[in-house]
Amino acid sequence: MSEPTPVRLILASGSPARRDLLARAGFSFEVVPAHIDEPPGDGFLDPRTYVQTVAWLKAAAVAPKVNEGLVLAADTVGWLDGKVIGKPEDEDDARRILTTLGGREHELWTGMVLWRRPGDLQTCWQEVSRVFFRKLSSAEMDAYLATRIWQGCSGAYAIQEKDDPFVKLISGSLSNVIGLPMESLTAVL
Repeated sequence: MSEPTPVRLILASGSPARRDLLARAGFSFEVVPAHIDEPPGDGFLDPRTYVQTVAWLKAAAVAPKVNEGLVLAADTVGWLDGKVIGKPEDEDDARRILTTLGGREHELWTGMVLWRRPGDLQTCWQEVSRVFFRKLSSAEMDAYLATRIWQGCSGAYAIQEKDDPFVKLISGSLSNVIGLPMESLTAVL
């Protein structure tokens, strides 16, 4: 009996962090960024609905371009005080977000969609992690903003996998905070 043909995996994201997580886990994949205008978080009453909506929009933008394979789309946002904390628009917005997060715990949600082509079978789920972001001094804030690490990152930060001086994982998956909950993704794949 012959081995089954590996499924073609298409990542509907341009995120370097997501590409890195998949590559380190040994997955072979192609990258086809969705290039959608993500809706603002206003009007969403919970983070689960928001991340699932945006992840599905990303998958729906890429799936028609794929004849055969499995489209993987994800969206990650912070959630604090009943509001979505998205990606900063510019350095001033990053400063505002980091000041708001400073010294507090918040939730980080990721919505996941796997969309099989052909057949259009979709599997969706969401995952949450709790994160603490340390309050930064003025000098630390200026230095952090100067790194530009915050660009394109929900919550205006990118967690370091070991000994992050500013961000602490309280509960949930570290890889979820980075951008893909690899434990649940690997189980589903």
